[in-house]
Amino acid sequence: MWMIFALLSAIFAALTSILAKIGIDGVNSNLATAVRTVVVVVMAWVMVFLTHAQNGIPEISRKSWIFLILSGLATGASWLCYYRALQIGEASKVVPIDKLSVVFTLILAFLLLHEEFTVKSLIGCILIGAGTLIMVV
Repeated sequence: MWMIFALLSAIFAALTSILAKIGIDGVNSNLATAVRTVVVVVMAWVMVFLTHAQNGIPEISRKSWIFLILSGLATGASWLCYYRALQIGEASKVVPIDKLSVVFTLILAFLLLHEEFTVKSLIGCILIGAGTLIMVV
């Protein structure tokens, strides 16, 4: 089931890029990010209440709060940079560079989470990096 959600995530991310590139025309990139963020926040809280997940708020540990907040800050920084890059660059070049996050994630997962880094992972990282280079040159 996780693969279906991952594929849907990729499809929605692709739509996000194209819709954002069209919508950001003539709009300050920081303002555009703020508008997008409000929509995401409202949508997320609607899902929390629809699934009755709000009952779990008191059960969130201090450690989880800290890392969720840090993750939110990283997401915000990513979105601000992404929208600025999208505003001044071509979507067909910005998006592949943004997707280098896959390579960075694999490296960080190995270093920080001690996840397995296999020959297959290494080859995938090299191919993603090479593919990105080919697409943006």
